[in-house]
Amino acid sequence: MKRSALVVIVSAVLVAAPAAAQWTGMPVWNDPKGGTGITISGEYGRPDSAYGKGNAWGGRAALGVGTVTLTAGVATYKPEGSSDATTTVGGQAAFRVIGGSLLPFAVNLQAGAGTSTKITSSGYPKRTSVTGAVGMSVLLPTPGVRYVRVEDAITGVPTSQTKFGYALGANLTFGMLGVHLAYDYQKLDVGSTGVFGVGAHLDIRAPGGF
Repeated sequence: MKRSALVVIVSAVLVAAPAAAQWTGMPVWNDPKGGTGITISGEYGRPDSAYGKGNAWGGRAALGVGTVTLTAGVATYKPEGSSDATTTVGGQAAFRVIGGSLLPFAVNLQAGAGTSTKITSSGYPKRTSVTGAVGMSVLLPTPGVRYVRVEDAITGVPTSQTKFGYALGANLTFGMLGVHLAYDYQKLDVGSTGVFGVGAHLDIRAPGGF
């Protein structure tokens, strides 16, 4: 059994309230250790009341080739009280700088982008977000910069603000199967938002992979 803890410190965040991670309704996911092979994940996100409450469901597929990991995913988020849901599609690319099978810690560089649909019926805006992060794990998995463009669901007018945020999480792995969780906090001009996420993953590692 392998355990890992995720610590994410995010600075210089450009966002409009409520804040949105790369996949709307989900925390920012990152595994600095990476690895060689395929990882398939299914996840659930639960934003707080300042975010819009409701529930988010998503799935991701990651391909690790040496020190590089490429990820594609999709998530749906239905704010509380809304009759419709928004769908976000996005992708990530991560490069492991330090770490591997012989070291108890790892550092990676991660970049990603995602865009969601708007919900006209409830006025929930369209969001396009870009993340740039430095991820650090100590056998236990991220700092970075997020850019989020928010377009009003009715007028299409974009707004933004620059704030600080962070995420904390952990991984627990049993051979090929594992579970992961994270909490993402975002400061706003007025108050703050938070998103809790939990998921399960399946690692299909190539021979000799980490």
